[in-house]
Amino acid sequence: MTFSSEVITLEVRDHVATLWLDRPASRNALGGAFWRDFPLATQALRDENVRVVVVAAKGPHFSVGLDLKEFGADFMTSDTPSSQAASHATRYREIKALQDSVSSLASLEVPVIAAVHGYCIGGGVDLICACDIRLGSSDALFSIRETKVAIVADLGTLQRLPRIVGAGHVAELAYTGRDFDAAHAARIGLLNDVRGDDAGGVLRAAYQLANEIAQNSPLAVRGTKAVLSANDGRTIDEGLDFVATWNTMYLRSDDLREAMTAFLERREPKYRGT
Repeated sequence: MTFSSEVITLEVRDHVATLWLDRPASRNALGGAFWRDFPLATQALRDENVRVVVVAAKGPHFSVGLDLKEFGADFMTSDTPSSQAASHATRYREIKALQDSVSSLASLEVPVIAAVHGYCIGGGVDLICACDIRLGSSDALFSIRETKVAIVADLGTLQRLPRIVGAGHVAELAYTGRDFDAAHAARIGLLNDVRGDDAGGVLRAAYQLANEIAQNSPLAVRGTKAVLSANDGRTIDEGLDFVATWNTMYLRSDDLREAMTAFLERREPKYRGT
């Protein structure tokens, strides 16, 4: 795995990759370097050795969201393109590029676990909504902050969060832009659980969960994620047909043979993902 960035760090250990937001001095504000490098980082994670990804952050906060110091000047300037249509087309392409960066995380074939501590605001919420599982420390603080700064959230929270929590909770939090703590996030289902009091505590819990997942057949885990993802927009019958097709292709695997052999030999299986 080859990847280099000033604001993102990747580590892999025992089939578990950690994608670190690594701009602690700026509270992991999401600036141009992040949006440029993030899809490159997720592409690097498409590695057969990676079975689970943990998204975490260095420093006291997960992320304070979009770097308004960097992007604010762009919002305030009034360029003079050849036409309004050209200006609108440019803005549209810029927004789509940021959306694609977040979606590159959601599209990973392996499970993704967010380990959240400190502030998780605006774009930080976009990122964790693109994860499969979310754990938070008791000091985590969340906000769909965009309405507070006169922006409609456009990087995925308004699309993904209603699939995670109830529509009423989404509406209340998105309309008000208010802060809410880890206990509230867990109560409405944004967090699977609150683990630990700080970054270290939640990260340990995330690794424990990631290692538990990584011990299973990577072929079966990837297939399970594919089937869960395929349920969106499908009827139950269509979803059943999808999983039937999947298992027609992949059921008779080396991993299944290893599972049966290990059971008969009363030992732990050693899966290879084939």
